[in-house]
Amino acid sequence: MTGPSADPKWAILEPAAHPTDPDAYLRAALDWHFGAETGSPFWLRRAEKLDFDPLRDVHGYEDLALFPNVVDELRHVAVEDLIPRGYGPNPPMPKVFETGGTTGAPKRVILMPDWVEAALDRMLAGPVFAGREPANILVAAPTGPHKIGSQYDWVVARQNTVKFAVDIDPRWVKKLISQGKDDEVKAYVEHVLDQIEHVLESQHVGMLVTTPPLLRACAGRPRLVELINAKIEVVFWGGAHMTVDERFQLAYEHFPNVRMVSRYNSALILEGAREREGADADTDITYDPRSPVVTFRVIDPETLRPVAYGERGQVVMNHISKGMFLPNNLERDSAVRVEGRPGQIGDSVAGPKPVDTFGGERVIEGIY
Repeated sequence: MTGPSADPKWAILEPAAHPTDPDAYLRAALDWHFGAETGSPFWLRRAEKLDFDPLRDVHGYEDLALFPNVVDELRHVAVEDLIPRGYGPNPPMPKVFETGGTTGAPKRVILMPDWVEAALDRMLAGPVFAGREPANILVAAPTGPHKIGSQYDWVVARQNTVKFAVDIDPRWVKKLISQGKDDEVKAYVEHVLDQIEHVLESQHVGMLVTTPPLLRACAGRPRLVELINAKIEVVFWGGAHMTVDERFQLAYEHFPNVRMVSRYNSALILEGAREREGADADTDITYDPRSPVVTFRVIDPETLRPVAYGERGQVVMNHISKGMFLPNNLERDSAVRVEGRPGQIGDSVAGPKPVDTFGGERVIEGIY
């Protein structure tokens, strides 16, 4: 690659890198995103409206709280304006993904090709795929503009397997719920279950990707319980919350033959937080972010101060990478604050779930 990105001083920001010096990483990211030759049009314009100088006044991760939460602006900004100029005058085009629309019109983020390749490497080396033979995948989750389903196209291309998909429109389900059309929601879920059952009846599938509400619905259909236990080696779930009791029932009562793995994710952090090993069946899973690229703070939304470890607060997320800069994003989730791993910046989280209201609107989780 030619252009500013080829300069060795930016090597610490390469998506495949494993930064060990958080302060140096953050300094490089700030220089990149707020440099005239390397920053994105979006952030270079936005910097003119800030009441502080990011290059002078941000000294550590705690100072990311100086930034306004700009994610609502991602509903309308042209995605081309999110591409950092450091990728050159003719940059590679990004993958574009959207949020689920839980809190209004969807927001859009970009994943640059170098990030996609590095994230795929990490994914295949992670707990879902490492140590098991490649197998066909059934994705019963939102595809289209949503990353949760679309990313498995990259997986099967790398592993030379097949992706089967049952498309799901979570925004339609949220709309039905908001209008009190419970019968239509139930009919839609049954329609989705019919399609899952047909694929499992007719095809070789070793992995199921789905959401907790749909997995609970599968547990209520005896034939699907039989098929999943007989065919599926691993269920990867995400996109909605699951209680400790639900996780126990699904893992031990309904699907005892299946290994279950999850991530805590948001479209706005681009890469989810992994399960911490050693979780008991009767305790919440702890999720550790990929610090210093993704970091969490768990705060009291009234005071904006951190809650005590073991207490529930609202999650603030930071994503700091070469391709995107999204600091100080107050998410629509609450979680229990957990001490991070040694050397980690910020908090880990346990038991994430949606808040009741966000931005003055009722939060509707639906099936995703």
